[in-house]
Amino acid sequence: MGDSKRAAERSRLSQAGQRRSERIFMDLPILVSGESADHRAFLEETFTVTVSAHGALMMLATKVALGQKLMLTNPANQGRREVRVAYLGPPHAGLSQVAVEFARPAPDFWPVNSAPRDWTAR
Repeated sequence: MGDSKRAAERSRLSQAGQRRSERIFMDLPILVSGESADHRAFLEETFTVTVSAHGALMMLATKVALGQKLMLTNPANQGRREVRVAYLGPPHAGLSQVAVEFARPAPDFWPVNSAPRDWTAR
């Protein structure tokens, strides 16, 4: 691979690693509903690990699939948003890390008093 191709690849990987919005560590109770990987309707009370204007990382006992659509409900403000499963982590103690993303930024979904600057809807 030539020097220009290597530089372009490094630039692409660097850009791909950048977050669209800053994550905040927040243990927030949420309700997740949808269809499990075995096509059964579910409603699960769980919690977030991190949140951002673009989604969240949460712990989930229900098995779901990458790319699957789910519904999040924030019991604190009764907000509801459809999300897409963007990452599935390995199971640990009966729970898996599941990252979800909103179709459009939703910074007001989370109860954050001082949101990072990059949380403005774009």
